[in-house]
Amino acid sequence: MKREELEALRARVSCEAVLERAGYEIDMKESTRRAIKYRCGSNIVIVTHDGRGWFDPLSDEKGDVFGLAMFLERIPFPPAAETVASMIGFRLSRPEWRSQRTSGPVEDIADRWRSRRTPSPGSGAWRYLCGARWIPTAIARQAVREGVLREGPFGSMWAAHVDAEGRVVGWEERGPDWRGFATGGSKVLFRFGPSDASRLCVTEAAIDAMSLAALEGPREQTLYLSTGGGWSPATDAALSELVVRPGLTLVAATDANPQGDVYAERLRALAEASGCDWQRLRPPAEDWNEVLQNREKEKRERKTEGNNEACRMRAGRIKGGSARHAPALDPVGHEAGSAEGVMKD
Repeated sequence: MKREELEALRARVSCEAVLERAGYEIDMKESTRRAIKYRCGSNIVIVTHDGRGWFDPLSDEKGDVFGLAMFLERIPFPPAAETVASMIGFRLSRPEWRSQRTSGPVEDIADRWRSRRTPSPGSGAWRYLCGARWIPTAIARQAVREGVLREGPFGSMWAAHVDAEGRVVGWEERGPDWRGFATGGSKVLFRFGPSDASRLCVTEAAIDAMSLAALEGPREQTLYLSTGGGWSPATDAALSELVVRPGLTLVAATDANPQGDVYAERLRALAEASGCDWQRLRPPAEDWNEVLQNREKEKRERKTEGNNEACRMRAGRIKGGSARHAPALDPVGHEAGSAEGVMKD
């Protein structure tokens, strides 16, 4: 094919189409408008650049639609180009992804962050965090005090990513119907806890960081971090700067899936290079928020069962103490012939 023909194919066939025809399915929970995750078994491919680019988060593979066809089918470029050409006009099984936000000029990150109010009981972000995601109110209040939470639009919350100087450079956006990252922002690290901590727990989402803090309980020497679901050069540099302190323990608290395991290996390599201790803390569910929700549901179920049992016991006592079985009482309410009643009188 001529170069012009290849460019036309690249513009007309999306990476999503190639993945869908190869049997991959979209993971809506883990996708954003700019990074759409596809899964096929344990294999994961992230589609970027409005369907024109992709990368494998479990390796260094990435490229355009032709590279994707080569990667999936393990074929050289000429047959890959033919495969792409055969998909002209292919329609995705899902509707086109549309952002809920209106487009507009990108404002300065710091100004946009300062313009949003902090969450408070009853606000949209508070209901989402403490209601839908079951984050304890004590954890939410601490995050507000540390200045890392803001109210987002449509009942969502913003969780700040800050650099080494403590400046907000971006934020994770999570809500009932929205998942994304700040337009024009930079993924570095979400930080929750003391900056001089001797234990660093690295998760993949701010909500997971707060969930793990809730599960572990108050720990004065632990800083909970989130990479925001990615691993940018800025993230790598920030972690490398944090682990140089002596006596530090680096905990890989990433998700219980292949991507989480890859991130855990990167953290292990980072710990070995810096000479600090390393641990793998693997959640017993997909992620730490799911673990937290499961724990809270079990607590509520046990409480409900306990209340029901108490009601049954009270009902049994009332039934067993009916008038025809009750002991006779004297005029002041003591059992007739009771030694205790005689002594008290």
